[in-house]
Amino acid sequence: MQMNIKTAGFEGPLDLLLHLIKQLEIDIYDIPMAEITEQYLLYIHAMQELELDVASEYLVMAATLLAIKSEMLLPRHEETLEEDFFEEEGVDPRQELVERLIEYRKYKEASLELKEREQERSLMFTRPPIDFSEYSSERTVKLEPNRVTIYDMLGAFNKLMRRQKLKQPLRTKITREEISLETRMEEILHELDVSGGWVNFYDLFPYYDREFIVMTFIGILELLKRNEIIIRQEGNFEDLWVARKDFIPT
Repeated sequence: MQMNIKTAGFEGPLDLLLHLIKQLEIDIYDIPMAEITEQYLLYIHAMQELELDVASEYLVMAATLLAIKSEMLLPRHEETLEEDFFEEEGVDPRQELVERLIEYRKYKEASLELKEREQERSLMFTRPPIDFSEYSSERTVKLEPNRVTIYDMLGAFNKLMRRQKLKQPLRTKITREEISLETRMEEILHELDVSGGWVNFYDLFPYYDREFIVMTFIGILELLKRNEIIIRQEGNFEDLWVARKDFIPT
């Protein structure tokens, strides 16, 4: 199965790095390069596993992180402290990256503030509200409630792949008739209807089969795009929960 999905939903590698820094509770002024590089490469690997069209800027950033990590691993004189080394030999190799992240965060926060003001202003009408439902498919997908992002989805996908590989028997043969994306989406909606409420994200992937997992994951993204389902996450690193868009918790 060959399927190409554009990464238009992502805001770029700096956005991904900020997400990781926030999620891992890292000091932006003292980034542990080994840890952040490892986590960043996991997300790139997840994109490639899903056969997403990974933009070159993500790969350039990956190379940059590896270069900084390598430079920081260069041997120091034992009697020289790391801070003294940076003062004598030049700038901390992370400094340019930190400055870019801080600048990006500044504009991102400004953008979010402007967006909130736009939303507040949109609540003011001088005429009766107009039905914009016919244009809903053109709107940008928002993974609500609780601000679930595409990066949270990729993180859940990484965790899913690790779980499924651990549960996979040493020898197994599973034959499954190939299904279309639309059919799998209908199956997902049926599972949500049968459950009568929220369904754990991982329960939508009952067994390990790479094609089935990728098809299911893309089906979930497409249902989000069509505004037919919602996803909730109670907190960082918590499981995702899926429900029909018209499901109202009691």
